[in-house]
Formats: sequence, C-alpha cells, structure tokens
Amino acid sequence: MGTALVYHEDMTATRLLWDDPECEIERPERLTAALDRLRQRGLEQRCLRLSAREASKEELGLVHSPEYVSLVRKTQVLGEEELQALSGQFDAIYFHPSTFHCARLAAGAGLQLVDAVLTGAVQNGLALVRPPGHHSQRAAANGFCVFNNVAIAAAYAKQKHGLHRILIVDWDVHHGQGIQYLFEDDPSVLYFSWHRYEHGRFWPFLRESDADAVGRGQGLGFTVNLPWNQVGMGNADYVAAFLHLLLPLAFEFDPELVLVSAGFDSAIGDPEGQMQATPECFAHLTHLLQVLAGGRVCAMLEGGYHLESLAESVCMTVQTLLGDPAPPLSGLMVPCQSALESIQSARAAQAPYWKSLQLQDVTPVPTSPSTHSPEGRPPPLLPGGPMCKAAVPAPAPSSLLDQPCLCPAPSVRTTVALTAPDITLVLPPDVIQQEGSALREETEAWARPHESLAREEALTALGKLLYLLDGMLDGQVNSGIAATPASAAAATLDVAIQRGLSHGAQRLLCVALGQLDRPPDLAHDGRTLWLNIGGKEAAALSMFHVSTPLPVMTGGFLSCILGLVLPLAYGFQPDLVLVALGPGHGLQGPHAALLAAMLRGLAGGRVLALLEEDSTPQLAGILARVLRGEAPPSLGPSSVASPEDVQALMYLRGQLEPQWKMLQCRPHLVA
Repeated sequence: MGTALVYHEDMTATRLLWDDPECEIERPERLTAALDRLRQRGLEQRCLRLSAREASKEELGLVHSPEYVSLVRKTQVLGEEELQALSGQFDAIYFHPSTFHCARLAAGAGLQLVDAVLTGAVQNGLALVRPPGHHSQRAAANGFCVFNNVAIAAAYAKQKHGLHRILIVDWDVHHGQGIQYLFEDDPSVLYFSWHRYEHGRFWPFLRESDADAVGRGQGLGFTVNLPWNQVGMGNADYVAAFLHLLLPLAFEFDPELVLVSAGFDSAIGDPEGQMQATPECFAHLTHLLQVLAGGRVCAMLEGGYHLESLAESVCMTVQTLLGDPAPPLSGLMVPCQSALESIQSARAAQAPYWKSLQLQDVTPVPTSPSTHSPEGRPPPLLPGGPMCKAAVPAPAPSSLLDQPCLCPAPSVRTTVALTAPDITLVLPPDVIQQEGSALREETEAWARPHESLAREEALTALGKLLYLLDGMLDGQVNSGIAATPASAAAATLDVAIQRGLSHGAQRLLCVALGQLDRPPDLAHDGRTLWLNIGGKEAAALSMFHVSTPLPVMTGGFLSCILGLVLPLAYGFQPDLVLVALGPGHGLQGPHAALLAAMLRGLAGGRVLALLEEDSTPQLAGILARVLRGEAPPSLGPSSVASPEDVQALMYLRGQLEPQWKMLQCRPHLVA
C-alpha cells in the first residue's frame, strides 16, 4: 500500500530569536537536512507525499487544556521581549511569532498520517515535523515541545477510528514524560520509553523516569520505562532492549497501531545523547516494529541535533518503511553490563503485569544508588549544557555517517521457484515465479552424493533451487521460496548450505523446522549456525549446533523467537539465511510467516525458504508476501508459554549465554 511522508515547509519558520545556548540546537536545519537527504537518496520520490494541515482547536483539545492552547495562540502577536519572558516561564522552551502555526502543523501532520494509515491509503509513514512534542504536557510547553504530537495522534486514533490498543515507542534519548503523564492511567495505550537517565542526574531529572514507574490505577503495567544509566549505548544494547523487553510485551498487548516518537538524538554523534547506535540500527528497530499491528506504523520526528546523524537515521527509517532490506549492523553484538542491568530492572518492574515475563527469571539486580533529591546529589546533566558535553566526549560519527549506509534492494525483491505451476497460488504482482533452472550437469553433480535426489522430480526441484540461490548470492534477487519433495528435503537443504558457502556466503544461518538433522559433513568452522526447532529435546551440541522442541503454545513460540532465535541470529550476523520447513514441522501459516518476517531483518533480507512440495499454496503465498516486506498476520490472542517450553528455553540460554551475549538479559554479578 505504500509509505506516506508528511511535511510542510512552513515548519522551518519557527526559530530562536535571542541567545540561549540550551535551546539553540533546535533549529530549522533539522528538517531541511533530513528532507534534502531523503531527496538525494530517491526515497522521498518513492513515498506518497502529503502536505501537513493544521490541527484544529478541538483536536489540540484532545490532550491540551483550552487555556494552554489560547496562551500559545497569543504568541503570534507578541514582540521579542514578551516572547522571551513567556519562554522563561517554561523549561527549555522558546516561542516565536510562527510557533503556533508550526506547532499546529506538526500536530496535524501526525493526524494526517494516522488517517492515511488507518483508512488503508498507505501501510505506514513518517511525519517530518517540528516543533517536537513528547515533552509537552496538558498545560505546559517543555523541552522544545509545544503540542504533544504523538499523544494527540493516539487520542485521535481512539476517538475517530475507534482503536482500543495503541503502542507508543519512544526511542528519543530523553524521557517523553509528557506522553507518560497523559496516558499513565490508560490501559488502551502501552507507552515504552528508553532514555538517558544516569540515576536521575540527566534532564528532566524525574523520579518517574525510572524503571519502577509503571503507570497508575487501571494503567498499571502500561508505562514501560527503560532508563539508560550510562552514555555510549550502541546497536547491541538497543536491539537487546527490543528483544528482551519491548517485543514480548508488545506481542502480548497486540496493538492495532504503532506510533513512534522517532527522536534521533539517541544516534551516534548527537551531543544530547552521547550514544553510539549507528543509523542502520534504526532500520532494524523499525523492521522489528513492522511485524506488529499488521504493519501499521506511524513515525513522527522528535529530537535529533547532529544534522548528519539525523539525516542518515531518517533515511534508514524511511527506507525500511518502504520495505527495503535493513543494512547489516556494525560492531560487536554484545550488550554492555549497564544496559543489561537496566533491561532486567525494567523486566522485573513489569513482570507482575505481563504473562510473557512471569515464568522467566526477572529477579531484580542491584543498581547503583539513585539520586533524585536536590540535596546532596551529583551535579545535574543538563540538555545542551556544558556538564552534559563534558561528562563523556561525544562519540565521533562513524564512517557510516560519511558514506551512505544504504543496502540497495535488487530489482526483483522476491522469487518463487516451484517445480510445477499451481493455479491456486496467489502472489503479489511483483513476486516473480521463476522459470529458469541450473544446468542439468551441474545439478546432477550436486545431487550425486545423495540417493534421495536421484529421482527426476527431486532433480528438477534442486535445479530450480540452485538457480534461485545463485540469483540471491549474485544480488539479482533479494529473497525466495523453493519447493522440494518431502523425501528429499534433508538432502536438498544440505546442498543449499554447501552451495551457499561455496558461492560467497561467509556466515550462513540455517533454521530447520521439523525432522531435519544437521548434515554430518557440515564443517565445524563457525561459518554455519544450525538451529533446529522441532528436535526431541533441548540441546546445545556446540555453540553452532542448537536444537529445541517445537513449543506447543503460541506464547512459547514467541518466546522461542524473541528469546533464542533472534538473539542468536543477531549475535551471528549472517549474510544468508535458510529457513527449511521439513517433514513434521508443525507450524501454522501465521507462525511460519512471523518467523520469516523477523528473520528478514538479518542478512540484508537475503532469506531463502525451503518448503515441501505438498505444502499448501496458502503457505507459499503468505511467505512470499512477508519476504517481500508485508507484515505477517496476527497470531491471535496471546497465550502463556508452557512450563516445559520455558524450561527448555531457559536451559538453552544458560548453556549458550557465555558464547552468545545477545541471549543475556541480566548482567553477570560479581561476588
């Protein structure tokens, strides 16, 4: 259905008129730099371009008091001295004669985006706006924010479109306390925020920014705070937070819409955050959110003050919303101990309210003393202030900020290779049904060691698979689906692995479902990670050979993906993924689609799914759709993992955590 980009050039009008070192970083160039980069990369041209409208008085009133809206309206006629005096009544705010118009456009852009997504005009989108909004409260401007754009969008989606479950993900580096205050007693909105906190020493210095602030009244458990107590958090820390905290709760919540407070001051190079997550990390975060809510994701710009980092991160987000594969993540995928401490503290605080956490080890870990009282606490770290910038040198932007970190998608995104056409198979128009096949002599040479590949139908299927795999490895095709006779599934998979490794793949992840054993001649050289889901028992025969029974409940299946498959995959960082649905795999279509969709975030989207020939056309169709970038169907009402599934998962995590650090969700305590 496409991706919307909502913008209006008038939003560059508001600007600081006097000297204020704290506020000077919020400047018009934030928008123009991002938009210019989108145009340079050809991304704006691929979006449905929408011109922002002003939010009405009634729409602003969904979250703001009439008196506050009236106060901001009056700034249109104030002189510079009056504007400065009024700004001084709020924390980290400046007003300009155009602020009211710009802030109404920013809020209205979010409403336009919500309308476009919820009416089916587009699948998702980004509102490129300023002023930002997530700090703004019912009757107060705060932290560069005038009207709370995301909160207004959430209230509007509930009122106009009748939604009952909205997930807000705030990845800005500052706590969006305005959103939290507005929804902290509302169980229809699940609000997740990570933020630089440093035990209460970083702005906005709030006790309620800590992990144990989980909401009030009926909203208990629907506020999720993940406070970062050190700077320098990177790609592994952000992905670990999604896998071990946000996504388990989000799947259980089952949102109808995902709103993103997309602040990019949490990216590398930004003076506010002093974090080290590179722009491509936001492609992965966006991808992980797209498996929720039928892919209905609305991102709205919040912070981001390093123009180069901001522009690249915006491009990464839009590229992923468009369905392009996410570029590989850079750096070691090892979460730091401080990040794990924060993640485990948040999991412990949320465990009483969420079934998905209750059978896991969520024992809180000791943390450094928090200092919230004004008396005797260390000097505060102010946004944009010298203490903030001197605490730790802002990380220099990586080479990825000097060179485009795009991962160009092949002209053919997904190909289906079947031995015989199936008239009941319904595919999207841009998914190609492959007709070509590898040379007969080459196919026979690969088949020769395997007796099960001697039959003509197995040879035909193998030739088509080899042709498809070569196209993927050569960059002509991004992903694909191939079929094989059930009797030849294991041998065909063996050939696919060997062919991939000999044709350029350096790290191959094979997720084998059902009765498929690891090929005995597969080298133990660390180039292949074999993960069997459907084995008789949980076993880690080596760090590259893992087997687990197929979970019996949907909750157990989700826990297996989020707590085992994806942490292993992100730690391994493959450049090719094979997903084999072998004999007795036991997966229903939506479960297989979710697995394929989430693995598509790895290896630049190079995922090959191998099915049995007698699989239903519906299964091939649903896999083709998710591999081309569509959202997987919902798994339905959440269920609790069985104790046996949890025990198997915990056993494997305990065995593998020393080698695969992405499996960790709590720090190692030193006696």
